[in-house]
Amino acid sequence: MHYSKDEIQSVLVSNEAIQARLDELAAQINRDYAGKELLLVCILKGAVAVFADILRRIEIPCSIDFMAISSYGSSTKSSGVVRILKDLDHGIEGKDVLVVEDIVDSGMSMKYLLENLETRSPASIRILSLLDKPSRRRVELQPDYVGFTIPDEFVIGYGLDYGEKYRNLPDVCILSPKVYA
Repeated sequence: MHYSKDEIQSVLVSNEAIQARLDELAAQINRDYAGKELLLVCILKGAVAVFADILRRIEIPCSIDFMAISSYGSSTKSSGVVRILKDLDHGIEGKDVLVVEDIVDSGMSMKYLLENLETRSPASIRILSLLDKPSRRRVELQPDYVGFTIPDEFVIGYGLDYGEKYRNLPDVCILSPKVYA
């Protein structure tokens, strides 16, 4: 990748570590949902990379759908106001739903999303988040499947962006404060 040291402070989680952890998470999901049909819901855009990689590892019957929510805009901090930009294409009533997210930070967006989805009467609903940043949590919320717990740094790569850039980095990296200062 052709990003400079002025943009990327350091690699926080390597792609190799991500892939190994996704193998472990998929094995657990395959065990937890054995005998069931799972609906995987990708939260656009950030979760696309983890969604595609975990989907290819799921060995049980499953279907997919997509949602897009926003609370950041072009900032590095959540605005606290959550908007659904794209809703599900199909109903989830009676289905076992696994929401796939890139990062759970303050938890406000995910809490809002879960409350919204619960009104649609799924059989169950769980969260898989590649990254968890509990030090920033503002609501009571814990993802069911976590790739990595990370410190309070602004991260990019492997689907995560800043201003729609950096999603194509293969690793999760810390964005240099020079970029957004």
